[in-house]
Amino acid sequence: MPQNHLETAETKEPRREHELSPAALGAPISPAEPISQAYSLALYMQKNTSTLLQTYLQCQGSPFSDPGFSAPELQLSSLPPAAVSFKTWHVLNDRERLSCAQGAFLALTQHLQLVGDDQSDLNPGSPILLAQLGAATLRAQGLLGNMAAIMTALGLPIPPEEDTLGLVPLGASAFERKCRGYVVTQEYGHWTDRAVRDLALLKAKYPG
Repeated sequence: MPQNHLETAETKEPRREHELSPAALGAPISPAEPISQAYSLALYMQKNTSTLLQTYLQCQGSPFSDPGFSAPELQLSSLPPAAVSFKTWHVLNDRERLSCAQGAFLALTQHLQLVGDDQSDLNPGSPILLAQLGAATLRAQGLLGNMAAIMTALGLPIPPEEDTLGLVPLGASAFERKCRGYVVTQEYGHWTDRAVRDLALLKAKYPG
């Protein structure tokens, strides 16, 4: 038989090194895995938020450390509040729910870093508080990354990162900085609770 009629394995099986992955071809990526990761992290965070708040209050002195201290009227315009009516929360779609959480945890990472800096100055002898604030900052950053991964998997646009703090008053008194830290640590707990609830809905909607 002539050689030009011979077929080699190479001619029968084209080389595959240039084939594209399903993701590169535009195939949808399942959001189940990033949702599960985010949910697990949020649950872990939820177990530590009350401890962080109590440690923070105990280190600030009176009136913060007084039994039963609460100041719900204190708010920060640079930090979105987690509180929302059940009716409003329930009708949010996936994009709205994730965008709210993504914006909140972006703000929280920046605010927690500021509170950590404040407490390094106000309470340098409280290593436990400083360590807890540092851990909370890292976890908020981690959850922020998980939220972005979920939005990517769902084909949703990720809002650009912004400077949520704006102009921080450098001359803020010690009491004002303590109040600011109280609001941040409290809202960190509230937003974590809301994230757990949001992610539980998504987890049920996109099971693995």
